[in-house]
Amino acid sequence: MSDADETALDDAVHRVEHELGRLFARIRVSWREAALTVHPDLQPLGYQVLTSIATGKATSAGEIIERLQTDKSAVSRQVRQLEQLGLVESIPAPDDRRARVLVATPLAQQRVALARSRYEERLGERLRKWSTEDLDHFADLLAEFGG
Repeated sequence: MSDADETALDDAVHRVEHELGRLFARIRVSWREAALTVHPDLQPLGYQVLTSIATGKATSAGEIIERLQTDKSAVSRQVRQLEQLGLVESIPAPDDRRARVLVATPLAQQRVALARSRYEERLGERLRKWSTEDLDHFADLLAEFGG
């Protein structure tokens, strides 16, 4: 690879890093907005915990910790707050009455659906400006990057 090619590649990598930083910042803002939609006292991490529970992707503290790659004390605080806000309940597990599972209340399901629809509407507005081919290519690149 020539020096010019290497410089161009370095510049492109730096641009991607910069744009990823901007994207992550926008995602954090979206989580904050979504959390406020659910409850004015809810933090972005609490929203992520709640959506993990509401979608059934994580229904125990251990699953949430694994899914969100965060520490036990942070998850415990968030779950406790979600319970206090009436958004989450801890119920006996159907297959093992000694174990507990976390479930989103109907209020939580309603508020998460509202927050998700607002987010998806904003995202959809931006993405619908792209062609199907560009979207498919972008999704493939993201999958490769994340894989």
